[in-house]
Amino acid sequence: MIKFYNAKKTTWFVLVLAACFLAITFQGCKKRSEMGTILFKKTQNIVFKDFDPDTFAVVFKKVLASEKSNITNPQFILNHYDQNDFEPVFVINHLWDGSLQVAIDQYQKADEHGIDPKIFQPEQISALMQKFHSKDGIKTIGEAYHDMAELEILASNSLINYSGAMQFGILSPRKIYSRYFIKTLRPDTTSMNRIFNVEDMKAYLDSIQPKDPNYLVLQKAFQEGITAPGLSKEETRRILLVNMERLRWKNKPADNKYVYVNIPDYRLNVIDSGRSVLNMKVCVGEGRNKLNLNTLESYNDTCREDNPFPHETPLLSSVIHSVQVNPIWNIPKSIATKEIIVEEVKDPFYLSNKNIDVYKDGKLIEDPETIDWSKVTPRNSDYEFKQEPGADNSLGKIKFLFENRSSVYLHDTPAKDAFRYAMRAVSHGCVRLEQPLQLAHTLFRDTARYNLVAKIMSEDNPTPTDIALRPRVPVYITYVTCWPDKNGQLQFRKDVYGLDIVLYDHLKKFLLPE
Repeated sequence: MIKFYNAKKTTWFVLVLAACFLAITFQGCKKRSEMGTILFKKTQNIVFKDFDPDTFAVVFKKVLASEKSNITNPQFILNHYDQNDFEPVFVINHLWDGSLQVAIDQYQKADEHGIDPKIFQPEQISALMQKFHSKDGIKTIGEAYHDMAELEILASNSLINYSGAMQFGILSPRKIYSRYFIKTLRPDTTSMNRIFNVEDMKAYLDSIQPKDPNYLVLQKAFQEGITAPGLSKEETRRILLVNMERLRWKNKPADNKYVYVNIPDYRLNVIDSGRSVLNMKVCVGEGRNKLNLNTLESYNDTCREDNPFPHETPLLSSVIHSVQVNPIWNIPKSIATKEIIVEEVKDPFYLSNKNIDVYKDGKLIEDPETIDWSKVTPRNSDYEFKQEPGADNSLGKIKFLFENRSSVYLHDTPAKDAFRYAMRAVSHGCVRLEQPLQLAHTLFRDTARYNLVAKIMSEDNPTPTDIALRPRVPVYITYVTCWPDKNGQLQFRKDVYGLDIVLYDHLKKFLLPE
């Protein structure tokens, strides 16, 4: 079939294409014209009449590349502006209505939190703002592009950083602590994008201020420059600063009922509807700084980075799902090779006296006394050790189970004397309970399951029994060295794991000069 050329249709197509091209060109010209008109009206500087958004975008990228080392989130900032046609929202929306000045004034108050205002670059932002407020502050269009890009980048970066510090803390605990396993929110694209949609700057900045009552008490004490009993003024100041940072972290329990263990306080609380319904002493894992040889005022270089002692209890959040009454202790290899085998070498009947079974390749060894334990080392040991239920079991009569990567739990203990000590960082990593039956009662309440727990614990029964907890109860094992008690009095505890020192040494470059 022969196809004939349809001149009429072709002419119509060309006209439509031309119209589209003209429309796009017109829109681009209109956009450039509108931006230049807006900037000229606001600045009364004739230079801005020639403002071209496309050229500005090129300059913006160059300025961002040159400032990259001074910007916290350069890639995020670039991506945002790239997706929004490099529109200078901070300059257009916040420069001339006073909002940027409101932000700068708020940055200057960062010292009320112990934070150095300079990290938010208020002076650099102010200097650039003055150039735009002056009719002849900017001489050429090239200078206009550069200064506008620099002001836009500094303004957005500073508000991102300030918002992050107030809402999430300055540091990420996961980056400084090797045994930190508590769910903790950090700034993300959603939270950072909020700053580009702020309409009322003052209302926004007020909304992100820390409002936790405990935080406000510590903040007031910091501002008043108090000195804690037995501590110097400077050490008190540093303790307040690190614990204020901890309170800014988004890792606080949101549950109505939960178990809360504070390692430096050596205590456990069950919190229900905002109040403590059970409080008891606990023993926690042995710490690197148990003798308090290093303090926040005086510490050696080895304390700067987190280097946990092997027995330190990890910081974690999880959920207690069950208990085991008459528990079996699956002895960790590190304890078996460093302690159990050593004792067996001294006393051939140590294992049997302590009711400890030995396994190899999953099979029970009937006569472990026949093994020459003096030749067994951590490298060549392929034995497994389990302590059966009984009076000598290191876990006592009950253990409370929750998932965690460190294989720790809360448990009873036959070694009650340690609860009389002031410094109770004495365990291998698990948390020993002063009143395990009371904890079971508080968690299970007056139920048939609790009655079963109490019954089995009261009997001389060697049979391990697992009992599920319904509903499950969250557990938080944390580390706080200063907090206000219910009377508003500040409580201070020693830095048994040296975690205050680690935090302070990472935090100090962001703090007010001493």
